[in-house]
Amino acid sequence: MKSVAKHWRRIAVTLIPVLLALLHAIGVARIGVLQRLDDIIYDARLQATMPRTLDDRVVIVDIDEKSLAELGRWPWGRNKLAELVNTLFQDQQVAILGFDVVFAEADESSGLTRLNQLASQELKDYPAFSERLKQLQPDLDFDATFARAIANRPVVMGYYLTSDKDGRSNGVLPAPALHQAALQGRQIKATSWTGYGSNIEQLARAAPMAGFFNSITDGDGVVRSLPLLAEYKGEYYESIALAMFRVIAGMPTVAPGFSNERFLAKTYQGMDRVLLKQGDKALAIPVDERVATLVPYRGYGGVGGGSFRYISAADIVNKRLPIGALKGKVVLLGTTAPGLLDLRVTPVGEIYPGVETHANIISALLDGNVLVKPDYAVGYEVVMVLLSGLLLAIGLPLLSAPRAVLLSVVVLGVLAGMNLWLYLGYGLVLPLASVLAMAVTAFGLNMSYGYFVESRSKRELANLFGTYVPPELVDEMLKDPDSYNMQATNRELTVMFCDMRGFTKMSEQMEPTQLQALLTGVFSRLTMLIRANRGTIDKYMGDCVMAFWGAPVETTEHAHLAVKSAMEMANAVREINAEHRASGLPEIGIGIGLNTGTMCVGDMGSNIRRSYTVIGDAVNLGSRLEGLSKVYGVDIVVSESAKKLAPDFAWQELDKVRVKGKEQAVAIYWPLAPLARISPEVAEEVKTWSSFLRAYRAQNWDQADVLLINLMRMNAKKYLYQLYSERVASMRLLPFDPEWDGATNFETK
Repeated sequence: MKSVAKHWRRIAVTLIPVLLALLHAIGVARIGVLQRLDDIIYDARLQATMPRTLDDRVVIVDIDEKSLAELGRWPWGRNKLAELVNTLFQDQQVAILGFDVVFAEADESSGLTRLNQLASQELKDYPAFSERLKQLQPDLDFDATFARAIANRPVVMGYYLTSDKDGRSNGVLPAPALHQAALQGRQIKATSWTGYGSNIEQLARAAPMAGFFNSITDGDGVVRSLPLLAEYKGEYYESIALAMFRVIAGMPTVAPGFSNERFLAKTYQGMDRVLLKQGDKALAIPVDERVATLVPYRGYGGVGGGSFRYISAADIVNKRLPIGALKGKVVLLGTTAPGLLDLRVTPVGEIYPGVETHANIISALLDGNVLVKPDYAVGYEVVMVLLSGLLLAIGLPLLSAPRAVLLSVVVLGVLAGMNLWLYLGYGLVLPLASVLAMAVTAFGLNMSYGYFVESRSKRELANLFGTYVPPELVDEMLKDPDSYNMQATNRELTVMFCDMRGFTKMSEQMEPTQLQALLTGVFSRLTMLIRANRGTIDKYMGDCVMAFWGAPVETTEHAHLAVKSAMEMANAVREINAEHRASGLPEIGIGIGLNTGTMCVGDMGSNIRRSYTVIGDAVNLGSRLEGLSKVYGVDIVVSESAKKLAPDFAWQELDKVRVKGKEQAVAIYWPLAPLARISPEVAEEVKTWSSFLRAYRAQNWDQADVLLINLMRMNAKKYLYQLYSERVASMRLLPFDPEWDGATNFETK
């Protein structure tokens, strides 16, 4: 239950960024830094995927510094502009011309204007002069000259919309591209304006096709999108790029296209595309909810940007360009001169010509490759946050740190890859920042929770048990630290007492440092064997080591592991003695007692010093059995309860004993070898020994003597047989005792 609760706590922590990302996505609690991050991602992706190739279909006639130096400061006389227009259409044979400038006032450089001013001041009394002015008007009126140049030609004039609080306007607007009635009562979120600055009436009549050149500046001051349609007094007007594209396409009509999407926060069916209809055909241009499209910048912009060809206006006026060099081209007249203030901050450059933003849109419309943030972006963002968030919330707590890192990297890669695929393949600009930030934050919170909360309990657990338990068991415990503590509990365990024989004699013969080194070496080897068999070291008591199996990590094989450890320890001591004999050091012996039973295990001691240990009658019996090992001349004595739980070994019963403080007699055994490795000779010896014990306990001394003789022939050096030979000899002198249970009583510890 603790493990389940811990898992749910980690899931809950990981879900926090998921919830925040959802609130941001549906607009309940917008997080500014995520919007800024989305802009950064968009800008980086745009720069990385720009084609950086020349589109020779679109040409920019540039009012640059060179033109201002040669033709004079702006604005130029309309006669010069008329000359420029005539040259473009007559000599260069361009397909269409768009003006990214506005002519909001009459030409003050016009000869007619100057003469009228002079006449009004000094020649009021000369009627004949006024009549002559009328005759010269066609040659002196530069506005009329310009109007004649643009009339009946594929020319799109430019103008701008304003948000003046007084709603001031100037010039003449073109006809709306889309009427309010076409929306069928629906409300859309197109950019809305209260005023405008347009061309004078004379020019507007000559070239009635016009488009606004407003852009949309984001909160960070960067121009990323341009509106295709904008609202003024309930009517919808088109941008210069859309107007020029319509002229190129044969003047299709403009109609709205509506979304059928409804998702979470959407309360209306928005306009998601601009339809250009011509006959039974329709071209759909996707737009965002502001009826705008993202500018698909082709390169870094400007004369050296390599995206569009720039030609100085002075070269056109002065006819330096070969005739027909611009035949069939789409031409935009704009400016890159800093003093004329038509430079923008864009994702691909901080000084970007405004005219080139429109050129990019025209290029994209010609290719049918418009970038747009669709109106279902909210739904996409919510779905991605939910899917990836739930995957991380459920998966991360179940995985190790390396696998959690791998899962997070895979999730981030899939999210970024899908987003890029939709961008490159379908021109869809979908939000990415919220889901990426959510994934990174979820991973960070999961790892932090694991380190600061769970790792703390793991470190405490390691500190508590590290000195008692093998490192392998500590690692196993750390997987579920809540399941382990030092609170006392009763549990079936197997306890071991191992005592070193001859320690007193060695302490008399050896220097303290030598004795310390010897004990350290012996105990180190024995301890390694205990730990290798998942044993828990309880304590060292002089020349004795105490250990137990089955706690703190439970195992049903505690008796088997204890017996295995004891036999390996006995073999290790024999190897140590061989080394000591070779080095001239005294030999040692050990006695090991093993008992299985219910014991109280936990943190025991005083307020000053405590330790993780076992107590109880079963523990005391294990200590008594260790003391009996020297009585029977064996190195290991195991209780019957432990022997029953270790059936994989061959056993020789030693006796039934009644130790001090116990009324119940217990059988004790000596492990001979793993059952699979017992030899036929040893098996026969054990069988004969079992027959002897039956005769002995039946007080059939004659039969017991015969069996002992056979056993002595099998193994004359075994002290056990000598011990029982003496017992049989002494007990022959006693009368038959029907109350005797065959047990040996021991009154000392």
